[in-house]
Amino acid sequence: MPLLKNKQHDHDPLWHVQVVLAMLIALQLFLPKHFNFLPQYVLPGLEFICLVLLQIVTPKKAVFNSSLRRVVVLVLIVLVAIANATSLQFLLQMLFEAKRIDAVSLLVSAFTIYVTNVVVFGMLYWEIDGGGPGSRHDNMRDENDFLFPQQQNKETKWIPTFIDYIYVSVTNAMAFSPTDTMPLSRRAKVLMTLQAFLALLTIAVIAARAVNTL
Repeated sequence: MPLLKNKQHDHDPLWHVQVVLAMLIALQLFLPKHFNFLPQYVLPGLEFICLVLLQIVTPKKAVFNSSLRRVVVLVLIVLVAIANATSLQFLLQMLFEAKRIDAVSLLVSAFTIYVTNVVVFGMLYWEIDGGGPGSRHDNMRDENDFLFPQQQNKETKWIPTFIDYIYVSVTNAMAFSPTDTMPLSRRAKVLMTLQAFLALLTIAVIAARAVNTL
């Protein structure tokens, strides 16, 4: 029986990003109001606008270099990151006042913050590696920030997509360390270290404290 081969993409499908962001926006709407530093629907609304703009400003070709698209993506990442960091701060403050009735709220909030953390860093990895989508198709291997197992085969030109970076983010958030994909640049190592620390803080401190209030 022949072995299954990895399908090579000639482009990075944008709808992958949009689906993940839409799910994240929906998840944030379930976050209790007191964990938002802005009115509840302001941030999801801004994220939705950026999500739509991403569709408009992303060139419809595999190899491209668009400064406007890069600005839109970075603004979206900054918005989500600020909201998540603020929610984490508010949640940490609530831990000192948590009661039995607060347990479910704390668990839901911790889960939302954890998932948001995964998506934010997945988008960061997707955006910085090799100059971002589009530029990655036309750069040299030594310009990459990450080394995927498929890229170790010098005879093929394998290009990672957004799903690959989400996978890197998920495994780093769960294992608190790189798994099969290695960070090459210093900025990638710093980001993965920061993500692992935030994930550990969310799981070990917040979730554990919330369970103890049950």
